[in-house]
Amino acid sequence: MRLGVLDVGSNTVHLLVVDAHPGARPLPAHSHKAELRLAELLDGDGAIGPHGVDRLVATITDALQAAEDKGCEDVLPFATSAVREASNADQVMARVRDETGIDLAVLSGAEEARLTFLAARRWFGWSAGRLLVLDIGGGSLEIAYGMDEEPDAAVSLPLGAGRLTAGWLPGDPPDPAEVKALRRHVRARIARSVGEFTRLGRPDHVVGTSKTFKQLARIAGAARSTDGLYVQRVLTRKALEEWVPKLAAMTAEQRGTLPGVSEGRAAQLLAGALVAEGAMDLFGVEELEICPWALREGVILRRLDHMPTEPAEQAAPS
Repeated sequence: MRLGVLDVGSNTVHLLVVDAHPGARPLPAHSHKAELRLAELLDGDGAIGPHGVDRLVATITDALQAAEDKGCEDVLPFATSAVREASNADQVMARVRDETGIDLAVLSGAEEARLTFLAARRWFGWSAGRLLVLDIGGGSLEIAYGMDEEPDAAVSLPLGAGRLTAGWLPGDPPDPAEVKALRRHVRARIARSVGEFTRLGRPDHVVGTSKTFKQLARIAGAARSTDGLYVQRVLTRKALEEWVPKLAAMTAEQRGTLPGVSEGRAAQLLAGALVAEGAMDLFGVEELEICPWALREGVILRRLDHMPTEPAEQAAPS
């Protein structure tokens, strides 16, 4: 069947259309994406303002039309930290439901971490052993660890690249004192959770997912996206430590000229790099591998796991 996964994230509203059935890997058929940056549209009271809700409704309407055009039999809609943490989340979801007919499932941070972990486990397989998965989104950082498909530990921290950029780095380029203050904040916040994971033992394989890690790996020399999904891409802490001061000295426009960095994400790249560097350092990670699958694929895989398998066709009598 053809499924659409509608991801209302802190940075983008992304519809991923896949051809999928139980027991097979989902094959991407179409991608429809709009930069919305909900994390930056919250007002002083933590609410998504009228203009932001208008844009959200219009963007979801466009995505649903794209899903219909591409022949989706079903759409799996979900929202992450920007909607989850908005003080008017209930009103926003009610308006989306009234105007689009879509019931947004608001994932908790722990659910985000677990579903992303599931995607990474399916991608790398059992031979990867104990996985530590790091995922930097626009609103939050998810960390998950485990041997199986369900992680033994999973947390979500309010350390998304968009959230931190809006709250800590208003300058362009940012003030060095503000960069230092954000670095201190990030590391202190991650350090509170490190013990929950390190008591479980060292991971056999460390994985980074989603756009921030992909962009950081690319500027550090990883293969281009056009080289295909199956090319191994890694990010070393040494390379990241060399890039952080360079990114801090750049304007957003200058970062946008770096290989693999989109104009819409360029302003957030420094904050994302500080989170990645802090997580790799505090968890003692020298190198991680980029996983092409993340939360959206985890949602698809979980849905497929709960679908009945069609019985094999009976052979015609001779």
